[in-house]
Formats: sequence, C-alpha cells, structure tokens
Amino acid sequence: MQYLLMIYSDERIWAGMSQAEHEAEYKRYGAFGKEFASAIVGANPLQPTSVATTVRLRDGKVLTTDGPFAETKEQVGGYYLVEAGNLDDAVAMAAKIPAAMITAAGTGSN
Repeated sequence: MQYLLMIYSDERIWAGMSQAEHEAEYKRYGAFGKEFASAIVGANPLQPTSVATTVRLRDGKVLTTDGPFAETKEQVGGYYLVEAGNLDDAVAMAAKIPAAMITAAGTGSN
C-alpha cells in the first residue's frame, strides 16, 4: 500500500541554519533515502512559501494570491511517497525523516 509522508517544518529554522548545518541536514536526508530506497516511490522538496502562489476560481475568473492561504507555524517542505506493508511500517519510516527530529532550536537529534 502507498503512503504519503509529508514533511512539515518551520521555514524560519531552516533559514537560520548555517551552511554547515544545511550540509549536515542534507547528509541525514541522503541517509534516509538510502535506507528506504526500495520503499520510496517518489519524493520532492517544495519551494518556500515566499515563492508560493494560491490559485482559486471565483465567478469563472482565475484569482491568484502570493503565498499560502493560511498563516501557519509549520509549512509543507516536501514529501515522500512510499510503499509500506501497513500504517505502522509507514509511521516507522516517517519517524526517521530528518525534519521529524528538528527541534524549535533548529538542531536535530539522532
């Protein structure tokens, strides 16, 4: 069965990281990708909300608005589409996504 593992995080934490912290985070994502390569069907990072556009159709007209519709503390930063035997297996994978380990201070824990 396929599961969509959505990555939520606070963009401000990522923006506040040093280059060394970014590189360490990329390595953690690389390790995650290798560990679950056989289960990952697809994955993509998303652009920050600062470049997002919301699209709506009202009275037959397309309306666009800069940014996301709702103010949130966390944003969707990307996703993994995975094959897993059951929900428990999918949850176990999701718990190993590096963003799941980032604290409010911006540091990961392993």
